[in-house]
Amino acid sequence: MKCRTARADGIIFWRLTVGAIGSFLTAHALAANVSREPYGVTAAGEQVEVFTLQNDRGMRVKVLSFGGILNEIVVPDKRGSCDNVALSLPDLAAYEGRPSFSSLLGRYANRIASGGFTIDGIRYDLKSNASGVSSHGGERGFGARNWSGQPFRAGQTAGVVLEYHSADGENGFPGALVVQVRYTLDEDNSLLLEYSATTDKPTVLNLSHHVYFNLSGETTIYDHRAQVFADRYTQIDTRKVPTGRIETVAGTSLDLRRPTRLGDRIQSKDPQMALGNGFDHNFVLSKPPGAFARAARIEAPATGRILEVSTTEPGMQLYTGNGFNGSLRDDKGRPIVQGAGLALETQHFPDSPNQPSFPSTVLRPGQVFKSATQFSFEVAGQSQPGRCTAADAR
Repeated sequence: MKCRTARADGIIFWRLTVGAIGSFLTAHALAANVSREPYGVTAAGEQVEVFTLQNDRGMRVKVLSFGGILNEIVVPDKRGSCDNVALSLPDLAAYEGRPSFSSLLGRYANRIASGGFTIDGIRYDLKSNASGVSSHGGERGFGARNWSGQPFRAGQTAGVVLEYHSADGENGFPGALVVQVRYTLDEDNSLLLEYSATTDKPTVLNLSHHVYFNLSGETTIYDHRAQVFADRYTQIDTRKVPTGRIETVAGTSLDLRRPTRLGDRIQSKDPQMALGNGFDHNFVLSKPPGAFARAARIEAPATGRILEVSTTEPGMQLYTGNGFNGSLRDDKGRPIVQGAGLALETQHFPDSPNQPSFPSTVLRPGQVFKSATQFSFEVAGQSQPGRCTAADAR
């Protein structure tokens, strides 16, 4: 997959070309499918749908219209058994009670400090915590909104396009925003998320997805081996907000340039690890601006499952579920404990609206925001994507 980029007023524009993918897929008879069903009704009376994407290898993805939640990602392991590798809650009420859980993030993924931001000399205040920090777009960010959905099939791929219209002033952000997120499943066990947005007033925008992964089915992800393709990271303070300094990972516990057991680093005495209570850091990805390239590779030795993340975004937040305490239960009734899952949030940098040295997140009328992130699943030691051999994918 290739990208072309252009820059105007500090905004990077993305356009993915699919010719290489299309020529590959047309040589195969396999095809993915999509279906839609009712999922439930929100407390406000909104009808929520679930869109099920499935390919002929047995990979299955369930996307909720509520929050764009990835409710299920079923992929094979080294034995051919298929299981859900996304942390899932029992029902819609549980998701409503836990905003941003495995959902889309916006209008601004991650944190904005200083109680808000200024564009063109105009101050915009955001509802913030006692430290002046707003997270993931506020109390009812994009992960707590019900999106409209349209399923599609294209060649041997299938997916759903979710759309949401965010009103001018919603949660304090300026501009009427039209956002689309396109989820596409292919026959290589890859899930592609493509984001686009337009606005009628200057605003700031940072879109991502907060799906939690556990590739092993074990209680925690501490045995996962992680590799992040980044030489630098944005240093955080006690509020977990960037200080503005971009530091090298060399000589720190954040050096994941080679595959590393996560638990070993989380238990270290590195000051940054102590501030995050684990990994809760934005990595500055080592790639040209705008390039669609690898951001991370995660492997679970117990199952042989491998997840590779590629993106057009300049950064990626690695979060290791440090705030879970067992009070939440998953869809099987098990307590979700600290470290139960990890999130790989591709993004622009946290607090960019207040950090002039960071890549700009300003979006202006007439511009189109576009970005893409792909989650690709493999099995260690196998040259082809995995396939379910069990009668039923659990």
